[in-house]
Amino acid sequence: MTAPPAASGVATAAGAGVVAGPPVDALPITQAGAERALAAYKLSCTALQRRPDTTGLTQGADWAPSCQAAQSWPARTAPDFFARFFETAQIADGKAFATGYYEPEIHGARERRRGYEVPIYGPPSDLIEVDLGLFSQDLKGKRIRGRVEGKAFVPYFDRAQIEDGAIDQRAPILAWAADPVEIFFLQVQGSGRLRLPDGGVMRIGYAGQNGRDYTGIGKLMRDRGLLGPGQASMQGIMAYLRAHPEEGRAIMHENKSFIFFRELTGPGPLGAMGLPVTGAASVAVDPKFVPLGAPAFLSMDRTDATGLWVAQDTGGAIKGANRFDTFWGAGDNARATAGGMSARGTAWLLLPKGAIDRLQAVASAP
Repeated sequence: MTAPPAASGVATAAGAGVVAGPPVDALPITQAGAERALAAYKLSCTALQRRPDTTGLTQGADWAPSCQAAQSWPARTAPDFFARFFETAQIADGKAFATGYYEPEIHGARERRRGYEVPIYGPPSDLIEVDLGLFSQDLKGKRIRGRVEGKAFVPYFDRAQIEDGAIDQRAPILAWAADPVEIFFLQVQGSGRLRLPDGGVMRIGYAGQNGRDYTGIGKLMRDRGLLGPGQASMQGIMAYLRAHPEEGRAIMHENKSFIFFRELTGPGPLGAMGLPVTGAASVAVDPKFVPLGAPAFLSMDRTDATGLWVAQDTGGAIKGANRFDTFWGAGDNARATAGGMSARGTAWLLLPKGAIDRLQAVASAP
């Protein structure tokens, strides 16, 4: 059955249309990929049962049998686990686009010193998040962030204002970065490591955002003809920004979104579920189109992006049906893979068996 692409303005996976996909055991799932995905699913499936599913696809209890079985399922038969408990679902036309992210390591220091002068902020004391669903059922699930100015609730300071010192007395400074371009991209990734002058490591993770819309500067630079052939990767963008520091600063300011951090002392990095994400297993999604904690299979035009993934994170640029951001871990290889990742293909969500029949019954009911 062929399905149309999701119509513009569709807000959830259920609204975009759901089509049954191939049997799970017909997918080219590798042993290694299944083992990584099973380990990741074990971490997130308990939270998956408790979280409201904003996709409209499942109910918390649907995930209980597979979650219980996952805790003791042997890794050597991981592919059988997914075939036993799941069926595939295509959202709209299933046409998927995948990018990549990683846990970057940049130079930083806990105290300000020469060569380390870019502040890394924790959440400001005056940043307020408002649940609009408390005011109107029509706005359920929508949140905004801002601050109070006089008697008005106004948007929070944007990137340029923050970098010009607008929150210096409002937010703690966790550490100091050596390179403004590196910390900009660490914000895009959402978490990372600071290599300290004494050789130690400080790990930081996402703790909040200023509420402004995310703007991808790579597309902006391509549209302006600033990047030549082969320069559209993260590495090429960084090279341009460093070679043109004043112009580069202005370009970075066009992304008004700004991320605040906290120090991580446990396992990590942490995804949007508050759980550790796993290289080559975890993927960031739009939670209105993929239940956070659910598995998905990507069949892409890049073999490294093809396989089983578990939705354990979100991202400011990851919006809409069949949009994925694959996580690759830390280190030079992860950086190279994530920085050049741009893959297209088909996505299938793995839903608990019986979920599709229930959805179709509801859709056909008078």
